[in-house]
Amino acid sequence: MAKGKTRSPREGLSASATHLLHRALQLALDYHAEAAGPSAVTQRQFTVLAAAGAADGQTQNDLVRATGIDRSTLADLVARMAAKGLLEREPSATDARANTVRLSKAGRDALAQSATPAAAADARLLAFLSPKKRESFLKILATLAAAADAPPSGKPNTPKPKAHKAGKKKKKKVKKAKAAKQAAGIGG
Repeated sequence: MAKGKTRSPREGLSASATHLLHRALQLALDYHAEAAGPSAVTQRQFTVLAAAGAADGQTQNDLVRATGIDRSTLADLVARMAAKGLLEREPSATDARANTVRLSKAGRDALAQSATPAAAADARLLAFLSPKKRESFLKILATLAAAADAPPSGKPNTPKPKAHKAGKKKKKKVKKAKAAKQAAGIGG
C-alpha cells in the first residue's frame, strides 16, 4: 500500500482475523441450526452436552475449561438445560461451592441425536476447502483454541524463532568457556 493511503472499511474487514473468524462462526452456526432443525439443541447446547458426556460428575468449572464458554453464560445454559431435563446437577462431594453436572437419559438421547447434524454442519463448512487445506485449517483452529486455554500472560504466546534458540545456545557456550578459563586461571 502506498504511503499515506488508507484502507477502505471493506478492505480493513477483509484483512481482520477477528472479523473473518466471526463471519466463519456465523456460517457454522447457521449450518448447524439448518441441519439440526428448529426443535433440536443449539450448537452451544450440543457442545455442553458433549463436554458433560465426556465424563460424569464434572464441575461447571470443568465444563467452562472444556467448552470455552464463559462462566456466567455456561451457568445459565446448564440451568436451562437442567430445567429441560437434559442435565442433572448436584452439589459436589469434594467442593461445597461447586455443582457437578451429568447427562440425564434425555440428555444422552439429545447428544446422540445431535451428533449427526453437528457432523453434517462441520462437513458442509469444511467442504469449502480442499482436503489438504481442511487438515491445515483444523490444526490452525486447534492452535488458536490451545492459546485460548493457556493462562493469560499479557503477551501473545508466539514461538521463538529458531535463530533465537541458536543464539541462546551460542551465548551459553561462550559463558561456559569463560567460566572454564576463569576456573583454570586463564584470562580474566
